[in-house]
Amino acid sequence: MSPSFDSMRNHWWWRPGWSVGRRFYTWHLTFEGQDDVHQLAAQYRSALEPLGNIVTPIPDRWLHLTMQGIGFVGEVNEQDVQAIVDAAKVRLAAVPAFNLQIGPHVPDPEAVLLHVHPDGPVHAVRDAIRSAIGDVLEEVPENADGFTPHVSVAYSASDGPADLIRQALDGLDLTPAHARITSAELIVLHRDNQMYEWEPFAPVPLG
Repeated sequence: MSPSFDSMRNHWWWRPGWSVGRRFYTWHLTFEGQDDVHQLAAQYRSALEPLGNIVTPIPDRWLHLTMQGIGFVGEVNEQDVQAIVDAAKVRLAAVPAFNLQIGPHVPDPEAVLLHVHPDGPVHAVRDAIRSAIGDVLEEVPENADGFTPHVSVAYSASDGPADLIRQALDGLDLTPAHARITSAELIVLHRDNQMYEWEPFAPVPLG
């Protein structure tokens, strides 16, 4: 890891709208039962363990690929959310299941990110989800552009120099993981415990 920045930022600052207790409807790709992904994440956790509380490693259960938000619980009508799920079932049926390679890591000032390849199928899933949201809501939240698929294996938990994380990961040459993506998950997300944790709302299969 050779970051083009000198400092890490604490990822867990409270972004606008967020606070303890708030819940958010969002779409993720998740990795339950994906042993190859879990093995790779464990190798990164081991490499980062000497850093202690400078970073927050992500347990297997909460590994994810962020896709597309809908809105906060209480601000979006749950009937609309269910209608979005129904629309997504139709649109995602036209997107074939696919294989994904995860890794190697890439620089970021708030996380240890793993590159995702190929990214075309991930974009296709997100486009279908955005179209499903547009079928129901007048405005689709979040920008269509600027989306870079990735899987985080740890978040920066403090402000400080990037050297420590770089040194922990320099020379780390791990074999990328392979995952089979067969569905997208609508979840109800929170970050009360300095971790992205969620309850499932609706898994939607790909074609």
